[in-house]
Amino acid sequence: MRRFLKIGAVLAIVVPLAVAQQSRIYNEGDNWTQEITGSLASVHNLRVKIDVGSVKVDGGSQSGVNYVIRNHSFSSSETRARHDFENYKISAYVRGDTAWITGDWQGGRPHKFNGEFNISVPRNIEDVKIETDGGGVSGSGIAGRINAESGGGNIRFDDIGGPLDAETGGGGIDVGNVASDVSLHTGGGSIKVASAKGKVVAESGGGSIVVMSGAEAELETGGGSIQVERCGGKVKASTGGGSIDLGDINGGAEIETGGGSIRLNSAKGPVRAETGGGSIELMGVPSARAETGAGGIDVKFVAGNGDHSDSMLETSAGDITVYLVPNISLSVRASIDVANGHGIQSDFSEIRVRTEGGDYGPKTVSAEGNLNGGGPLLKVRTTTGDISFRRASR
Repeated sequence: MRRFLKIGAVLAIVVPLAVAQQSRIYNEGDNWTQEITGSLASVHNLRVKIDVGSVKVDGGSQSGVNYVIRNHSFSSSETRARHDFENYKISAYVRGDTAWITGDWQGGRPHKFNGEFNISVPRNIEDVKIETDGGGVSGSGIAGRINAESGGGNIRFDDIGGPLDAETGGGGIDVGNVASDVSLHTGGGSIKVASAKGKVVAESGGGSIVVMSGAEAELETGGGSIQVERCGGKVKASTGGGSIDLGDINGGAEIETGGGSIRLNSAKGPVRAETGGGSIELMGVPSARAETGAGGIDVKFVAGNGDHSDSMLETSAGDITVYLVPNISLSVRASIDVANGHGIQSDFSEIRVRTEGGDYGPKTVSAEGNLNGGGPLLKVRTTTGDISFRRASR
C-alpha cells in the first residue's frame, strides 16, 4: 500500500507535465523542425542546461513558466531528421522551487542540427541560471539574478533587476539596463554596457569594451580599446595595446595601456595613467601621475575638495602642457634633460625658469615655483621635448 502511494505521488507530478507539453514535426523546405511547447508551475528559480542551441528567457505577467523549443535538422531526409530529434532528449520538470529545462544530446557530435529555446517566466522570478555549450543566450524583463554561460555564443540582456553574471568562450556581450552589479567575461569578443546601477566588471581576451554608465568599473582587455562615458565612482581600465577613452568619472581612475593613447574628460579623484608609447590627455583632475614611453602629455589641474596629493608627469620623448586654474595651490618642479632646441614656457611669474649648459654642449632647463603659497608637489619631466604651463579658466 505504501509503495502504491509513492507511485501515485510520482504520477501526480508527471501526468500534468505530459498534458501541458505538446510536440510536432514539420517540414520547412529542405529542413525539418521539431516544435515542443509546454508549461510548468510557478516557481522561484529557473535552470536551463542544454548541449545544443540558443536560449532566450523573457519575463512577463504570467504566473508560470511557458516554453517553446524548436529543434532544426538541416537534412532533406525525414528519417534522418527524426533520428536527430530522438537523439536530443528534452526534459522539463519542477523540483522544489526550481523549474528545470534540459537538452541532452545522446548521439555523436551533432552535425547540421540546432535548437532554439524560448522561455517565458514571471518577471519577479528570483534566480535564473542558463548554460549552453555553444549557442547564444539572451533575456529581458527579469527582476531577479541572472547567471548565463555559453561555450562561444553571443550574450545579450536588458531590463534586469538583479545582479548579472555572464560568460562566453568567445562571443560578444551586449547589456542594456541593469539595476545591480554586472560581471562579464568573454574569451575574445567585444563587451558593451548601456547602464548599470552597480559595479561593472568586464574582461575580454582581446575585444573592445564600452560602458556608457555605471556606479563603478573594473575593465580589462587583452588588446582592444576601452571607452567609458560616465561613471559614478572609481574606474580601473587596462588594455594590452588599445586606446582608452574615459568621460566624466565621479571618483579616481587607474588607466594602463601597453601602447595606445589615453584620454580623460574629468575625474573627481586622483588619476594614474600609464602607456608604453601613446599620448595622454587628462582634463579636469585634482591630481595625476601620468607616464608615457614616447608621447605628449596634456593635463588640466583643478582644485580638488578631497585629500591633496602630489602629481608627476613624465615622458621620454614628447611635449608636456599643463593647464592650471587660478585658485589652485601647487609647488611646481619641472625639468628637460636634453633641452637643445627645447624650453619651458610659463604664464605664471611665480614659476622661475633656469637654463644650464652652453650652445655647443648638452643643455638642461629646469623650473620651479609656488602657486598661491604652494601646496602638493607637481613634478614635470621630459627627456626631450617642450614644457608649457598655461593659465586655464575655472
